[in-house]
Amino acid sequence: MKIHHLAKSPSVLNNYLAQLRDKELQQDSMRFRRNLERIGEIISYEISKELHHKEEVVHTPLGRKSTVTLQDRIVICSVLRAGLPLHQGILNYFDWVENSFISAYRYHTSDTEFEIIVEYLASPDLDNKVLILADPMLASGHSLVATFEALSRVGLPREIHLVTAIASQEGVEYISKHFPRGTRLWVGDIDEELNDYSYIVPGLGDAGDLAFGRKLQK
Repeated sequence: MKIHHLAKSPSVLNNYLAQLRDKELQQDSMRFRRNLERIGEIISYEISKELHHKEEVVHTPLGRKSTVTLQDRIVICSVLRAGLPLHQGILNYFDWVENSFISAYRYHTSDTEFEIIVEYLASPDLDNKVLILADPMLASGHSLVATFEALSRVGLPREIHLVTAIASQEGVEYISKHFPRGTRLWVGDIDEELNDYSYIVPGLGDAGDLAFGRKLQK
């Protein structure tokens, strides 16, 4: 797996990551969602450099111009619900592509033990397409792996790009062992620690709750 760790190179992305993490600023849910959207936009621009392009001639009012445009068939998939703002940011840049949505959540069997439940999937055929799979937090990595296993039932992508704002080192290592060779991970920043409850430390908290409000616990 090739890992693109964007925070290693100073840019405006670091501003948005800092605001996401700030426990005071993140109480503004609209700003929180917008910052996730911005991160999706920034990462989308970087992904676009690695995709396949074709030569094309554009007819302007005054003449003709040779250029290159993307030729890949792309599907954006986000993990509900936390992935929606990130999905929107990616869609802002790849606004002509197909979209997929999947649910995945932790079902706790004890305080520290859980399994990943996938209950909903709406997706086009993924065969021979470029899959951009978005989830803002990559903690243990089990959710992304379970998500991809479910998606594999609707086709085999030619390329896979994973997009996340913050990851744990443990999660990165886990998905590296379970995704196909050649998968690319685009991550804002990587934190070293994962606590006993499989939350990223320092991380930022629960991205879904911060974006959309607290949910009832089952």
